[in-house]
Amino acid sequence: MRSFLLKALKDIFTPGRVRTNADDLAAWGVDWTRNFKAAPGAIVFPETVDEVVALTGLANAQGLALVPSGGRTGLSGGAVAADGEVVVSFDRMNRILAFDPVNRLARCQAGVVTAALQAYAHERGLCYPVDFGSSGSSQIGGNVATNAGGIRVIRYGLTRDWIAGLKVVAGTGALLDCNNGLVKNATGYDLRHLFIGSEGTLGFIVEAEVRLRPPPPPQRVMVLGLNGLAAILPVLEAFQAALALSAFEFFSELALTHVVAHRRLQRPLDKAAPFYALIEFDAAAEDTALGVFQAAVERNWVADGVISQSDAQAASLWALREGITESIAPLTPYKNDLSVRVSDVPDFLDEVDRIVGESYPEFEICWYGHIGDGNLHLNILKPESLATDEFYEQCHRISPALFAAVRNRGGSISAEHGVGLLKRDFLEFSRSPAEIELMRGVKAVFDPNGVMNPGKLLSG
Repeated sequence: MRSFLLKALKDIFTPGRVRTNADDLAAWGVDWTRNFKAAPGAIVFPETVDEVVALTGLANAQGLALVPSGGRTGLSGGAVAADGEVVVSFDRMNRILAFDPVNRLARCQAGVVTAALQAYAHERGLCYPVDFGSSGSSQIGGNVATNAGGIRVIRYGLTRDWIAGLKVVAGTGALLDCNNGLVKNATGYDLRHLFIGSEGTLGFIVEAEVRLRPPPPPQRVMVLGLNGLAAILPVLEAFQAALALSAFEFFSELALTHVVAHRRLQRPLDKAAPFYALIEFDAAAEDTALGVFQAAVERNWVADGVISQSDAQAASLWALREGITESIAPLTPYKNDLSVRVSDVPDFLDEVDRIVGESYPEFEICWYGHIGDGNLHLNILKPESLATDEFYEQCHRISPALFAAVRNRGGSISAEHGVGLLKRDFLEFSRSPAEIELMRGVKAVFDPNGVMNPGKLLSG
């Protein structure tokens, strides 16, 4: 980075909050995506909104590119700085600033870790129900920027549904207060929803007003061994018809094998099944759930099942699902986060298996996901004998065929991980040319000089 720009950064940030050493550049320049190499010019650590405003002004004046960095748990390259950008870490903007008990609103800085907000809500007899495996490191600003979903979307919705207001520094440098925590506000465009899911390309979220809710009643967790792929939809339909579900997850036998070995867990059932469903529901409905389970066994949809009788047992069953990502990470998976209508899931799974099998029969596919909302995680596992670069190249080669299968069903090539760098060049499989052109227009309005996370989401 040029010396005068480095000095300008140090004029905004106190000593120690501008870093340029190689270790820090490598650590803060990437997210969990491993397809891209980090090459940022500097890392800065703002502590106030005014500093973010000043930094944005400098970026516009000097042509600096800025990349937001939260917990860096993204899987699409949205927080990767690969071309000399200044990474803006929100690690030090990590305070919960206010709590409104009447409206059940917590005003958070962008760097508040998800689990910290959940603990804060719990201490006040409330809960923040958006949850996922990375809640211990992901940050609220990043959750909002990617509209994070997670494991209980089927009951509680996405991050979008819990954001009552946002404070944003737009790419122009303007400081915007969007909605101010109101329930009703019929005064034109709700700009809050443009920034939710925008991946930092329009501006940087610096504060969020988050809705909290009363805690859910005690829950039970059931894991079922399904007799085949065709059983997934009737089992989901039967349970949804009888009781309110908090989660309906699924994973394959291959996924279970890896997580059991990696975490040294106990298999949930005596006999292996091709697929498994994990179902969470209110404990008061346990008898009803057992009745549905028995009917599913009689219809030959389900071979066996287990139900939790304590919070510890529930946690051990959840570990079978939540530990999958970590357990397959050493196998260098090529990850895809896809969604289709729930009714299309079985046929879609079959088609993807066929596409991959015909092109690369030696590749293993590890399936899991939030099947209750149609979100599937496709993980192609790298053969030990294949070099990583060659593996990624081969997987990338079949992506158009996979995404065409998504498009043919009106689905999304990114259900909850965003577009970032990884899927930027495939956006046309989920968005029409007219939509993409309008998105470019929105970007030009909020970030006319292209300083905010350039190259992400939209190419060119």
